Parts: sequence; C-alpha cells; structure tokens
Amino acid sequence: MAAKDRKKELARQRYERQQARRQAEAARARRVKIVGAGVAVAVIAVGGGVAYAMTRSDDKKDKKATTAAGGACTYTKAEEKGAPKNLGTPPAKPVHTGPVQATIKTAQGDVGLELDGAKAPCATNSFAFLAEKDFWKNTFCHRLSTGEGLKMLQCGDPTGTGQGGPGYQFGNENTEGATYKKGTLAMANAGPGTNGSQFFLVYGDSQLSPDYTVFGKITKGMDVLEKVAAAGIDKPGPDGTGAPKKKVTIQDVSIVGK
Repeated sequence: MAAKDRKKELARQRYERQQARRQAEAARARRVKIVGAGVAVAVIAVGGGVAYAMTRSDDKKDKKATTAAGGACTYTKAEEKGAPKNLGTPPAKPVHTGPVQATIKTAQGDVGLELDGAKAPCATNSFAFLAEKDFWKNTFCHRLSTGEGLKMLQCGDPTGTGQGGPGYQFGNENTEGATYKKGTLAMANAGPGTNGSQFFLVYGDSQLSPDYTVFGKITKGMDVLEKVAAAGIDKPGPDGTGAPKKKVTIQDVSIVGK
C-alpha cells in the first residue's frame, strides 16, 4: 500500500474509533439519566408549585417489544458493561404468558413480585431468564430516589454504576397509558429499544411519562423498600438521586412459577 493510501486508511480508522467512542459516551450519558427526568419533575413540583409533562424527541419510536410473527420477542445484542460472556439471550418465544411469582432476596429483606406475562411477555421472559442465570447474584441496587414526584429504588445493573446490562436490549411493552403508582414494577431504560437488566421498584406514587415498561407489581416487602428509603441517600448526585445509605445487596432472584 502506498504511503499516501496508508495515511488515508489510518485517518479513516481514527475517525471510526472516534465516532464509536462518541456513540458509547452518548449511550452512557443516556443510561445515567434513566429516570433523571422524573426527578426534575419532582424538584419543580415541590420548589415552584408547577408540574409539566416530560417529552422525548423519539418517544414515538420502537414502542413494542413483540414482533408481528406469532408474538415472538426480539432481543438485540449490545455492547454493555458488566455483561457476562456467553450469557446469550432469552428465547424468542416467551416462556411465561401469565402471572409469574418471583422473589428478590436481599440483605435488607425479601421483596415479592408478581410479573405480568400477559401484558409484558418479553420483559417477563427476560427477567425470568436472568433470574435463572443468577445474573443479579451479589449485585446491589444502585439508585434511590426519595423526591415527592419520584419514589423508587433502581436495581439490576451488574456494575452498580447505572451503565451496565446483560449484553442485549429489547423494546418497550405495556406503556400506553402507563402510570407508576406505589407497588409498580417497571423496566428502566435509556430510551426506546434499550431495556436490559435494570428495573425499578416504586414504593410511593410517582410522576413519570409512560416511557417505562410496566411488567408487574410488588406483592410483599414494601416495608423493606420504605425502610431503605427512610435511611436516605448517600452522596446525592445533581438530580438528587444516588446509592441508598442502607445498602441493598441482591443475594438471589427466584422464579416461583406461573
């Protein structure tokens, strides 16, 4: 290869690496702000006595996780921090299509869940898959919000930074008209089509736009969440959220059955 051509090739490769880094940084920034907008609503509602609807420039895109072909789920591989090698993806055909009982065993106490395999089969399918793979074992819930407009504990990131995931992503389900009342179980995301392993547990009525897949409810252990919330946040970030002072380590997530 001529020196001139070699120089062009190296320049092209540098440009591609720069673009890849910028895309990764943008993805990480979105990941960090998974529910940050909800916190802003809470702050404004408390401080100024006003509220407004959150908007996204892309919130009309990729609202469905299921395909037209027999209700199969689409799980797209993605480069994510903390993703185990050879984890694979959930089966395309949902295993659970009805209510599924699950338990999150934590160092602070157990939290019982009922997953909605009828309304959110792909999210339920993914949650059960990751539970059976022990994906969340020895991870911790990295984000707590205690604002009036957003009361939730966020878990499911293997890195504990808000940037991790299972190495695959999928679209939203069951978001039309969704509300996030006390007891809601929902998927955290970084925008349409980016659901992965992170989820949040709502321990008090919260104000969020319907951009987060509701895939179940909390059936027991609300006292555990309230105890964690009462202990407060350790070193709150700019949005007022942060790791809970009372650390919530997930020891096991078990799927009881249909």
